[in-house]
Amino acid sequence: MALAVVASRALAGLQAPEVAVEVHLANGLPQFTIVGLPDTEVKESRDRVRAAIINSGFEFPARRITVNLAPADLPKDSGRFDLPIAIGILAAAGQLQCPQLADYEFAGELALSGQLRAIRGALAMACQTTQAGRMFFLPHDSAREAALVMSGKVYAADTLLQVCAHLNGVQPCESVLVNQNSNTPVYPDLADVKGQLAARHALEVAAAGGHSLLLVGPPGTGKSMLASRLPGILPAMDEQQALETAAIQSLGSQGFHTAQWRQRPYRAPHHTASAVALVGGGSDPRPGEISLAHHGVLFLDELPEFERKVLEVLREPLESQVIHISRAARQASFPADFQLIAAMNPCPCGYLGQPSGRCHCTPEQIARYVGKLSGPLLDRIDMHVQVANLSATELTSDQPAEASASIRQRVQQARDRQLHRQGCCNARLTGAELERHLHASTEVLGLLAQALDRLGLSARSYHRILRIARTVADMEGSVRLGRQHMLQAIQLRRSGLTL
Repeated sequence: MALAVVASRALAGLQAPEVAVEVHLANGLPQFTIVGLPDTEVKESRDRVRAAIINSGFEFPARRITVNLAPADLPKDSGRFDLPIAIGILAAAGQLQCPQLADYEFAGELALSGQLRAIRGALAMACQTTQAGRMFFLPHDSAREAALVMSGKVYAADTLLQVCAHLNGVQPCESVLVNQNSNTPVYPDLADVKGQLAARHALEVAAAGGHSLLLVGPPGTGKSMLASRLPGILPAMDEQQALETAAIQSLGSQGFHTAQWRQRPYRAPHHTASAVALVGGGSDPRPGEISLAHHGVLFLDELPEFERKVLEVLREPLESQVIHISRAARQASFPADFQLIAAMNPCPCGYLGQPSGRCHCTPEQIARYVGKLSGPLLDRIDMHVQVANLSATELTSDQPAEASASIRQRVQQARDRQLHRQGCCNARLTGAELERHLHASTEVLGLLAQALDRLGLSARSYHRILRIARTVADMEGSVRLGRQHMLQAIQLRRSGLTL
């Protein structure tokens, strides 16, 4: 056979479009050409493939070899096409006899020895390979990740020779199976946090309704500690959420490890992070921190220390739960359904309003510090809560605090009520859905109208307070929105903004 076609996958954001690797052997002077919009890494595969075929004991054809990666207008990157190109050359040369070659897809980078190396995005590719009804051959280090798509059949190999032995029917490879229920996520426990009853309650409300939260307080009060405990009180992810999260993680530079299965992401970028690091991008668009926190928590400590233009990029994804990246040659969209938890000091030194009188910041310095945060961004953060210093009695108390496990049960019950009633958490309700599911009396709504006038709240704040109040009512199992629920929601919205 002088022509062979092997199926593989490219990566375009979270999508993995199919790529047909067409290999043609023709008479003429020996030459190896790759066409179809390959980047530098793909072009370099010529030398890797040649060495891998020879070192695996096969004969490299001394003919004119043309490899076309179709469709031609889809950019191709990375070394994942090494394996399908090598399989295509061997099939076209007649050294590989496999009538069922069209039933497989291949992806893997080849070492010069013929060893297979792990690739990026295996899970994203496996999802769409399964939908196409094909079996998937991957390097061993990537196959366990891809096997999390339980309905697909994934084969793992360590070398090119093992793949060829399977396809020739000489020594079949076993399909990889992963027990999705074998991993139990482990998170830091909220029982480690002493005192801070108001902040703990705000954290529970945030978990129950999917709300964002800003913690304001002096250094050393436990703001970072509280934020790191939020994933442990969130409801467990279902299979679809776990697959989405794992697929995005597999596209990141650190990749995805099966030990992270069903574990809520917790991302805490440093305040020197750039806007691209936060939202994603590059010539080959990759997910940023907000997408890597999908179905998890994004924690921004020292919020005013971030560059203002970096923080402003959060405004759109906080509303739409998706980020669109556009470059001159590539466009990509990544999901960004995350919970934002931010922390900040009340002034540059951090000790504003403390009885010790340690703060010597001038009003101008405080205004400049707080002014780093734009009003539109603060308006999009649902709750603003003060975190005060602990007393010596609270610090030395040996009374155990409530553990994350019991709090998670209450959060799960509140979430179940929301999903049963409206199909989503309260933070994701649109204006029309909020009116339909609010169940509030005219008197209760009048209470909020008074607060709106006195506190100068925006229309966005009005709706966010209603969502918080609905969550507080769900936590108590109340169908009707009562006066106490509304007052508590107003307090959670405003208690941290005494800046």
